Amino acid sequence: MKEIENSRDFVKQSSLYQEFLAEREEILRHKWLESERLGYDIGFERALLDWIRKHREGWRAARRAQLQSMYPQHPPQHQHSAAQS
Repeated sequence: MKEIENSRDFVKQSSLYQEFLAEREEILRHKWLESERLGYDIGFERALLDWIRKHREGWRAARRAQLQSMYPQHPPQHQHSAAQS
């Protein structure tokens, strides 16, 4: 049981999970704004697809720039080639 708790803690502290939560928060914000604008609840799936199509690329670029300004000592992330592995 302790191993499961440790795994959950590891996942919750991972940068990937933190990015997922930040992106999810933006989608929920978009859902609320669009639902308010249209006068009815558009639902999560519609908000998700609309946000991905209209905002995801820009949000991710801004997020990367923000994180790089906060943590400039970290090298940029890149794909590892087979030779590097």
